[in-house]
Amino acid sequence: MHLPRVILGIGGCPDLTSNKTGLGGSIHLAVCLTAKGTCTRQGSQASPDRLRWCPDWLLRRSPGSPMPKNSKVTQREHSNEHVTESVADLLALEEPLDYKSSVMNVGGAGVGPAQKGKEPDDTLDNGDGRPAWNSKLQYILAQVGFSVGLGNVWRFPYLCQKNGGGAYLVPYFILLLLIGIPLFFLELAVGQRVRRGSIGVWNYICPRLGGVGMSSLMVSGFVGLYYNVIIGWSIFYFFQSFQYPLPWSECPVRKNGTQAIVEPECEKSSATTYFWYRETLNITSTIADSGGLNWRMTLSLLAAWFIVCLAVIKGIQSSGKVMYFSSLFPYVVLLCFLVRGLLLNGAVDGIAHMFTPKLEKMLEPQVWREAATQVFFALGLGFGGVIAFSSYNKSDNNCHFDAVLVSIINFITSVLATLVVFAVLGFKANIMNEKCVVENAEKILGYLNSNVLSRDLIPPHVNFSHLSSSDYAEMYGVIKTVREDSFSQLGLEPCLLEDELNKAVQGTGLAFIAFTEAMTHFPASPFWSVMFFFMLINLGLGSMIGTMEGITTPVLDTFKVRKEIFTVCCCITAFIFGLLFVQRSGNYFVTMFDDYSAGLPLTIVVILENVSVAWIYGTKRFMQDLEDMLGFRPYRFYFYMWKYVSPLCLIILISATVIEMAISPPGYNAWVQDLAAERFQSYPPWALTMCFALIIVAMLPLPIVFIARQFNLLSDGSNKLSVSYKKGCMMKDMSNLEDHDETRFILSKNPSETPSPMPNHRSYLGPGSTSPSEMTNPAPNSRYGTGYLMATTPESEL
Repeated sequence: MHLPRVILGIGGCPDLTSNKTGLGGSIHLAVCLTAKGTCTRQGSQASPDRLRWCPDWLLRRSPGSPMPKNSKVTQREHSNEHVTESVADLLALEEPLDYKSSVMNVGGAGVGPAQKGKEPDDTLDNGDGRPAWNSKLQYILAQVGFSVGLGNVWRFPYLCQKNGGGAYLVPYFILLLLIGIPLFFLELAVGQRVRRGSIGVWNYICPRLGGVGMSSLMVSGFVGLYYNVIIGWSIFYFFQSFQYPLPWSECPVRKNGTQAIVEPECEKSSATTYFWYRETLNITSTIADSGGLNWRMTLSLLAAWFIVCLAVIKGIQSSGKVMYFSSLFPYVVLLCFLVRGLLLNGAVDGIAHMFTPKLEKMLEPQVWREAATQVFFALGLGFGGVIAFSSYNKSDNNCHFDAVLVSIINFITSVLATLVVFAVLGFKANIMNEKCVVENAEKILGYLNSNVLSRDLIPPHVNFSHLSSSDYAEMYGVIKTVREDSFSQLGLEPCLLEDELNKAVQGTGLAFIAFTEAMTHFPASPFWSVMFFFMLINLGLGSMIGTMEGITTPVLDTFKVRKEIFTVCCCITAFIFGLLFVQRSGNYFVTMFDDYSAGLPLTIVVILENVSVAWIYGTKRFMQDLEDMLGFRPYRFYFYMWKYVSPLCLIILISATVIEMAISPPGYNAWVQDLAAERFQSYPPWALTMCFALIIVAMLPLPIVFIARQFNLLSDGSNKLSVSYKKGCMMKDMSNLEDHDETRFILSKNPSETPSPMPNHRSYLGPGSTSPSEMTNPAPNSRYGTGYLMATTPESEL
């Protein structure tokens, strides 16, 4: 019994009748690419009317041969015969030894037999030389590490507190379903399908909107500049935590002769506030006064960029292993803080305040706008990191499951962080309330001793040595009622726990002021401080590595540069530009970049991503691609989300963002040293120009690339596609071809464009053959579109 034989020639056909292929046995099929057509078994019968690239080599079974079991086979009606479109199906009939010893030679370069004992490289996928994740868990942790960042810890709790507590979770979850999961799924799918970074993906889907990938890269660059500064701040606090007592637990005392005087700025504010603004930032009073570089923050920023540079250089194989720790450690810390927080006095009050819903807030448009914005940024949409990580997946990975899983983990993490924050802030509010009661009780005692107040105003059961909050509230109410006319002159405060809980704190104020102040009251406070800031470092690095992947992956996919050199150059350049943020006025620039560099540009990037796939590439076509990749057709729900609901929601979000920017005066909160308090200030003209320049520069690639490609001034990048097999199509990675390999000449860019003729020195050289068969009379062909070389010749013509 003869075993089936398959050979593939590009540029010329072997002489099957004379058996010059050097392969013994009967040849079941030979598929060859020539300028005239294809040739099949039993002779060199070419179809001169068209050129064909057979999908998955379009292998035809021998008559009467059994269909391989459990194989992915597509049946088409061409002359009432079945077409097997998987190479693996036909090779399953081969003996392993014969397959390994076979040789396919393209362009005269032979690939010899596989070396025995050589282990396969698990960093390659689909044979295209692209790195791949070692495991599915590693990939999921990388996506979780990128999407779960500092915003989950300090922005989501603030939005819950500001927008109705538990009621805020309802619009957030609804918008997560309408915007978050569908668009996250979309980015995962296109990255996995095209197997390129953001630039390559959008060049392939819609070349005229290729600027989407470049704008995404620009935004990632802007965000990375200031995001790493926050990691630097966390590094500084981390090392400051290795001392007892913590340096921000008490106000510094300076000696004036024989007297010890508490620093006035600290006395007017608090120890933690003073340490943040004066000891850490040494901040100036205006953005116009740079104040020079802060050397401690400069060293912290250098350390942050050094860590990021090493992680990115090592690639996904090493950084993926780091993700096992950096992604899981924050959850360990959050759970530890939650358990510790629940044991603190006042923690239950904080959590109860958090989840007491104010349902009337759900009717306010502002709540829905902020919920949509948070969903948008929580998943990292538009940055390119999601696409970059997904591009290293196998082509048949279930990215739908990944999208749902990561989104749910992100939501649960936000809720968990909110529980921790409000448990700790409830404890802090309880301490501040007790402090307020003690201070105001001393004032009342002073008024009683000086006969300003009558002792008849004090309830008989009140004991000043053990004064509770309820006793003080009762005493405060009596004094306010009796001395209504002169009550304001007494300077007494109500000391309500609710007022302390309602004080909204977000961002750096939450992490570096409110949380640090609460930890000073913990037993073993240095330990908890080290854990907290190490958690922030891990959260920040996970997001930062994803952001850098969104920058390096598309560039490395597009240009032939060494990853190590490009990454080092990027990090050095970013550090130099980052010096802007480690001036004494640097915190104001962090606020500026956070407000203007990402919000509006990213929203525009994502809506163009949505439009490119749903309306230009085609939702039905994309759904078919997903079915080819996943093995099942996604729910119809996604069709309507991508086609109608998500674009509508994004348009409303863009409109609301523009209106908000037009209504709200552009400015920043400046720290005034004399007042020891923040005060809102408007940006000077040069700073205002800088704000709008950030938006314009981030969006500038969109019109430039569109115009350049509309008038054929810029290549559409279709010669840089990846290898990806699907039913009925094959995308050829041109970036991996040698200079003498003219396979690229058979690729066309548009359905109506005729490809360049193939040079006549392309030929097939089989084992045992000494000279190639030359090609003659090359003929153009125009029957295939961007990235797709479809089989259109019926089998009857073979």
